[in-house]
Amino acid sequence: MKIVGLTGGIGSGKTTVAIFFKALGVPIYIADVEAKKLMVKNTKLKNKITALFGLDSYQNGELNRKYIANLVFKDPEKLKDLNNLVHPAVAEDFKQWVSAQNAVYVVKESALLFETGDYKNCDVVILVKAPLDERVKRVIKRDNTSRELVMERIYQQWPDEKKESLSDYIIENSDILLTKNLVSNINVKLLNII
Repeated sequence: MKIVGLTGGIGSGKTTVAIFFKALGVPIYIADVEAKKLMVKNTKLKNKITALFGLDSYQNGELNRKYIANLVFKDPEKLKDLNNLVHPAVAEDFKQWVSAQNAVYVVKESALLFETGDYKNCDVVILVKAPLDERVKRVIKRDNTSRELVMERIYQQWPDEKKESLSDYIIENSDILLTKNLVSNINVKLLNII
């Protein structure tokens, strides 16, 4: 079974593209969603996060996302420390998930596919792009946050130009119908080349 990595900067529309692949019957693993689950359910990981960031990391058994975000998005070293804890747990979870799938290929949606080096574990990489202003508007609306906080997150990620040369397919996600058609075309190509 082949692994297709799906990535893009915050607000680019990765999840929308993943939903289109899912509608075509492709198994989808959303790394960010699974990471959040693991940070709550995986006791070992939870203990490591608490040791690193303190008891305020969790409230009533739930991850205190706002507290963690305030720490890591202002300090690249703390973000790196958090990623070094979470990414191995996600990689192991993904491996187990893949072994339970029955498909020609699966899609792993991950915002930090390049930054973590995980793209090297993929057979094909799809990059989702959108204009910066559009991305910022989407995230402000989705997360009810400020432009400043969105830009802090964007600066933590590789620029699209750096990702493009390492990608097999690029989806410019500014028109939803065009994006849906591109996903359908890529799916046909993947089923034929894999």
